[in-house]
Amino acid sequence: MKVTIDIDCTPLEARQFMGLPDVEPMQKAIMDSVQSRMMKEIETYTPEKFIDAWLPMMTINRDWMRTMFSAFMNTGEKAGEKK
Repeated sequence: MKVTIDIDCTPLEARQFMGLPDVEPMQKAIMDSVQSRMMKEIETYTPEKFIDAWLPMMTINRDWMRTMFSAFMNTGEKAGEKK
């Protein structure tokens, strides 16, 4: 024998029935805080900040490539010099 019980209620009603606290005011306060911080960051948005924040290895590789090519160029210049 198989018995199925379907309960149709909102999340708030389920929390109240189970005796859980109402976290909606706290969640709203946190989301408002997150939204205000995001809006503040968007005002100072630049593509350079985006790349530095999301792709830090890209800047490291760029510096490494610059150093490597500079070393090759210096080595090539020294090889062409006559002693």
